[in-house]
Amino acid sequence: MAKSLREDLIRKLANGEFVSGEALGQQFGVSRAAVSKHINALADMGLDIFRVSGKGYKLARPLDLLSNDKIREALAANGLANTVEVHNLIDSTNSYLLRRLPNNLKQGQVCIAEYQSAGRGRRGRQWISPFGSHIYLSMYWQLEQGMSAAMGLSLVTALAVSDAISELLNIEVQLKWPNDIYLSGVKLAGILIDLEGQALGACHSVIGIGLNLAMPEQSAAQVDQPWTDLKSHTQAVLDRNMLCSAIIKCLTRRLEQHQAFGLTPMVDEWLQQDFYLDKPVKLITGERVTSGICRGINNQGALLLETGGQVKAIYGGEVSLRADDDRIS
Repeated sequence: MAKSLREDLIRKLANGEFVSGEALGQQFGVSRAAVSKHINALADMGLDIFRVSGKGYKLARPLDLLSNDKIREALAANGLANTVEVHNLIDSTNSYLLRRLPNNLKQGQVCIAEYQSAGRGRRGRQWISPFGSHIYLSMYWQLEQGMSAAMGLSLVTALAVSDAISELLNIEVQLKWPNDIYLSGVKLAGILIDLEGQALGACHSVIGIGLNLAMPEQSAAQVDQPWTDLKSHTQAVLDRNMLCSAIIKCLTRRLEQHQAFGLTPMVDEWLQQDFYLDKPVKLITGERVTSGICRGINNQGALLLETGGQVKAIYGGEVSLRADDDRIS
């Protein structure tokens, strides 16, 4: 009941005009106090809502809501027919697709949300997901070759997001192993890969993308690391429907390329955008810190780390890559 009422309130407020609290209460059959409570909940989701006595409630700016039809039309224009679901309120787009494994998903099926109440990043971190401000998108992809084919999947995804941003906005981003996209030296987007399957059989993957478009001020205070958003780097109008369709298109094509040829044809493209290439870095694994020079990636998607004159391949896991400021002159 609360979820459907809040979705109705969002639709009423979306055009940016004042809406009377009394009128809302009458329409939805609840008290004005209940309306106020739900408005507070929407504000907690990142919506900037004004309250003016005698006028009611108004969004600081109109909402350009995601449209399933617009996204599918844009995909069809590029010869794609991915199944796409758009949700207003959801716990997590990755979690939603994972719950539908294995029989209720089609190859390339996509879930997109306006808001995530339990958005996830790597290593169990929360992904701040204010309503209608960014892109939270997950795609299902079955890996016929099994778990071994999952190596490098986050790198393939990062290249696809880079493709989409370059195509639509002519902005060149940087890629940070294993799962981040940077712009002007700070984080713009993150990738989360969830896998399910057996070592010797087909593997199910859910590929999650969180991309910052226009960070609300009240949400920015909750982010615990340096960040940026696309709005800060372009005067162009950010059409989330077109950007979602571009990401779906580019990701589908990159995954098909990866399925047919592996990561090898993409390594040089990755190196051209590698944020840490030939720079001093430190690799953090739990309490252990290893310093070295980043030498890019190999054909399996492993980080190539030069330490003590030798280059070692690091194959992911619970690791973090950071600049080694102590070694930068």
